[in-house]
Amino acid sequence: MKKIALFVGLYVGLTGFAMAATGNAEAGQQKAAVCAACHGPDGNAPSDMYPKIAGQHEGYLFKQLKDYKLAAETGGSQGRANAIMQGQVMMLSEQDMADLAAFYAGKDMSGGEAPEDVIAAGKKLFIAGDETRGIAACAACHGPRGDGMGLANFPDISGQHAAYTKQQLELFRSGERANDMNNMMRDVASKLTDKDIEILSQYIQGLY
Repeated sequence: MKKIALFVGLYVGLTGFAMAATGNAEAGQQKAAVCAACHGPDGNAPSDMYPKIAGQHEGYLFKQLKDYKLAAETGGSQGRANAIMQGQVMMLSEQDMADLAAFYAGKDMSGGEAPEDVIAAGKKLFIAGDETRGIAACAACHGPRGDGMGLANFPDISGQHAAYTKQQLELFRSGERANDMNNMMRDVASKLTDKDIEILSQYIQGLY
């Protein structure tokens, strides 16, 4: 009975992130011109300073845009603080955000490569975590190939630029990024060493 109650509670929590607006990919394409400067015309950012957003789960993209706007409206005390993105989303409506999310979700993310010398250690940490240090497996939420789960708003991290993944893990570790559900990423990242983060970010870049 407890397991059933836990499942129901989890399901209700996850579905609470459902999109409030239905996105139109064609409309999103028309609105994405300014996004291309950093993320590329198809969402595959040419610079590793910025994330690849092509093929990302639609609900996750929508949530991130809303979180950036919330940060802009609250001076960064809530949501996801980022000076560049806060400026970009200020004038976006919910429908605009839903349309952009639909457009980029329909694109294909380009693959990446992982250096041979990190694959064994990266795979072990990603798939199994480290029980001795209380580190949960990345695959538990993101899947063995890093595809994530759209319903749960766990992002697809496969093929992501290593530099961007490294930056986000460091931000979660420091608490500067705090828009993760139930502190899940902050809890995991707080136990990662610099070496762990370096290995994981490079390993994830090679997943696809």
